[in-house]
Amino acid sequence: MSTSSGLAMGLVAQLPALQVVVPLLAAPVCSLMRVRHLPWAFTLAVTAATFLISLALLLEVLAGGTISYHMGGWQPPFGIEYRIDVFNAFVLLIVSALALVVLPFAKRSVEREVPASTHALFYTMWLACFAGLLGVVATGDAFNLFVFIEISSLATYVLIAKGSGNDRRALTASFHYLIMGTIGATLYLIGLGFLYMLTGTLNMADLAERLPSVEDNRAVIVAFAFITIGLGLKAAMFPLHTWLPNAYAYAPSAVTAFLASTATKVAVYALIRMLFTIFGFDVGFEVEILTYVFLPLALAAMFSASIAAILQEDMKRMLAYSSVAQLGYIVLGLSLSLTSESGLTASLLHLFNHALMKGAAFLAVGAIFYRLGTVNLAGIAGLGRRMPWTFGVFIVAGLALIGVPGTAGFVSKWYLVGAAIQAGLWPIAALIVMSSLLAVLYIWRTIEAAFFRPLPEDADEVREAPLSLLLPGIVLAAACIVFGIHAAPIVEVAQTAAGALLGQAQ
Repeated sequence: MSTSSGLAMGLVAQLPALQVVVPLLAAPVCSLMRVRHLPWAFTLAVTAATFLISLALLLEVLAGGTISYHMGGWQPPFGIEYRIDVFNAFVLLIVSALALVVLPFAKRSVEREVPASTHALFYTMWLACFAGLLGVVATGDAFNLFVFIEISSLATYVLIAKGSGNDRRALTASFHYLIMGTIGATLYLIGLGFLYMLTGTLNMADLAERLPSVEDNRAVIVAFAFITIGLGLKAAMFPLHTWLPNAYAYAPSAVTAFLASTATKVAVYALIRMLFTIFGFDVGFEVEILTYVFLPLALAAMFSASIAAILQEDMKRMLAYSSVAQLGYIVLGLSLSLTSESGLTASLLHLFNHALMKGAAFLAVGAIFYRLGTVNLAGIAGLGRRMPWTFGVFIVAGLALIGVPGTAGFVSKWYLVGAAIQAGLWPIAALIVMSSLLAVLYIWRTIEAAFFRPLPEDADEVREAPLSLLLPGIVLAAACIVFGIHAAPIVEVAQTAAGALLGQAQ
């Protein structure tokens, strides 16, 4: 074996660690950069590298099965393990791909919305948040997961507060998220403490093996409750979502698109990992909680958050409430997974599809904000003909959010309806369709304002958004259509991941 091939093989073996270590080490380096545009270019290069790593990890896992990486050579459960299976390799790819698509948008958008003197700090926090999100997904250690949640959260508080240059309410939104995020993290940590007290381990695979022997202990129920509520708060699950609308509305546009596409998805990942890998259906009360708590809360989210979205005048807040409703579909799929694999497959598909369509929608709204300085519905009257490409991206994303055939959103909702019918829950299938029709109303309100209201006579001349802002949105809108027409590869990955998770749960 040549030296170069040996070096390459050694590098491949380190990919699980490099996935997290590269952006984590890059963050402090970025803070030292004072040349204009360099922090952004450096962040883009680091993100591209992590995307390639996540792609390589997914291909390797699909071909060769689960990867177990031991940090520093310390064997689990005493050392920290990075455990990559199809599920978290899939989520790593979503997070790194969406971050890579949003960053070209960020360059001009951040230049407009964030003072130039703080750009290095801004991208430092971006990389820290990104590293934290990747760490949550890659780690196989429950306490290490908490550490990465905190790294990403601390950076997110700063990123949201950076919106104060446009609206001082960003500071309040950031503080609100800090309070709620801290409560969520604390609840998770308390729950983890109970599990450690009962089992003496924090390694996820080891926890899954030891937990059934103590499942009769009431402390397991307490731990489950603390962990579920803590992660539900981070994921903005209804009714724990109160921090999300203001955080999305007042953060800089690029931050909103980045967080909407990745952060809540990672929190949902952590919740699914706890429910299916660690607790599993062997812990009897989990079945009752998925059926009698998750199912009604998911339905409440789908309807109440959609109605709240319809009532909004600010497009960012409208899409934020839409996110809470769309998370309802993901949670509904989890509750339907008790009776069929289709429910969990639908949840994982919607995790992927929602990242695409909500990313595209927020990028379009960010482009409008770049030109107008507002995203109020009254302010976009007649703007559809002036910014046809921007509103074209928004319309495609909106059709996907509704679940129109030929778009990615239709595929996951199709699986969700199929899972409900398979479970004999015809009324649930009907409710999924009815809640999708509510999405028609809030998407239509935007289209009506942009295309059917007259342009005010005293309106300033507005041109289409610059290409660097348009292109990322067009890429995601095109992806919504491509994965709506040719969904087989993503469906296959989601089914494989769902099958593995249900195997662990049972």
